[in-house]
Amino acid sequence: MENIEVIKTPEEVNQQIKAMGREITRAYNGEPLTMLVVMNGGLFFAAKLAEAIDMEDFYVDSIAAGSYKNNVCSGVVELRSTLKLDPRGRHVIIVDEVLDSGRTLKAICKNILDMGALSVKTAVLVEKELPRPDGLEHADWAGFFMDDRYLIGCGMDSNEKYRQYPGIAVML
Repeated sequence: MENIEVIKTPEEVNQQIKAMGREITRAYNGEPLTMLVVMNGGLFFAAKLAEAIDMEDFYVDSIAAGSYKNNVCSGVVELRSTLKLDPRGRHVIIVDEVLDSGRTLKAICKNILDMGALSVKTAVLVEKELPRPDGLEHADWAGFFMDDRYLIGCGMDSNEKYRQYPGIAVML
């Protein structure tokens, strides 16, 4: 790829995801856990994170949600799908690639709690360091903390491109 500045190498990303997986495994220690992946961005991070979580009673589901169109946040969170698995009686960890405004994660958390989940926590690969007056203030697990730049890779995209890049980069 041309015109990018690599912020985190694929090796650094993979090491951090493995460490997060170990922490999540310890935190839930045999409890029923469902990973709810926010599509499409959370897909790449969630796949690696799921491999790093060592639990038997572990389900994976997905939800389509978002507030971005043409690289601009609309400010309105849109839940675009329903769950396949019932979250009632289970702990749920919502997984997304980046915590930006926090509106999407906050809306999904509320929705899942209203559906009867035992608890709802969040895991993101990148938590941007910025104020979130209307959104989720912080993720429960964050791989990296970064300033507010437009990132690509590990599910983060620019008009749906570059999600597959295994590191984290900034477009120049």
